[in-house]
Amino acid sequence: MIVDIYRSAKKEGMYLYVPRNKALDELPEPLMKQFGRADHSMVLVLTPEKKLARASVEKVIESIENQGFYLQMPPPPESYMNEIPNDKMPR
Repeated sequence: MIVDIYRSAKKEGMYLYVPRNKALDELPEPLMKQFGRADHSMVLVLTPEKKLARASVEKVIESIENQGFYLQMPPPPESYMNEIPNDKMPR
């Protein structure tokens, strides 16, 4: 399956996978409203053997086949404790 991957200009880390032959205006309006402006990121060939960074390729393919798209949400923010530099941590 060949897909176009779009990066959301509205939310860092949000990506939209759509089949190569599907126009963005064919996607649900509420989805596109949440996603914001779609900046084309890349074209990718998805196969069961393909490894993706933050999603299982099987889940992505299944979602595209069932819904016509896959929305990859940003990773959850790390615990605020992880954001404190080590030298600022009480000992």
